[in-house]
Amino acid sequence: MTNGSNEQVVVNLTQEADYRLRIEFGNEVPALVADEPPPLGGGQGPSPVQLLAASVGSCLSDSLLFALRKYKQDPEPMSCTVHAEVGRNPQGRLRVLGMKAVLTLGVAARELAHVERAVRQFEDFCTVTRSVGPAIPISVEVRDADGAVLTQPQAGDGAA
Repeated sequence: MTNGSNEQVVVNLTQEADYRLRIEFGNEVPALVADEPPPLGGGQGPSPVQLLAASVGSCLSDSLLFALRKYKQDPEPMSCTVHAEVGRNPQGRLRVLGMKAVLTLGVAARELAHVERAVRQFEDFCTVTRSVGPAIPISVEVRDADGAVLTQPQAGDGAA
């Protein structure tokens, strides 16, 4: 699984009751509880689909923030909303069929130098999105604080 130069991430999950799992990340990171929504679970924590959407949104947000800070720009406070479409595949199994992430900068684009370049490049550095993307179509939109859309539609967009 690793060739010695790669980082290994370990997460421990322990069943608490039924579909409720305690997720431990080690170090000083607080544990969290995941659970399936009713009627399968008790809905006492985020579902696996919500955790996946949060991972995609968090990684995209971090990547965009890093890209802008590389140019010494402050786009804060940023926000991100991820919509995940869940439906049945041809075999009738529930799957995440697509996701759409909308990232919103905390300031107007005109206040940020190199914003176009950062927006063009940041997705390529998002580890989670680029890892999950081959299996799940993910469309990404970046808006500034005035609501202006800064991204160009990509071929195949239309997810979620």
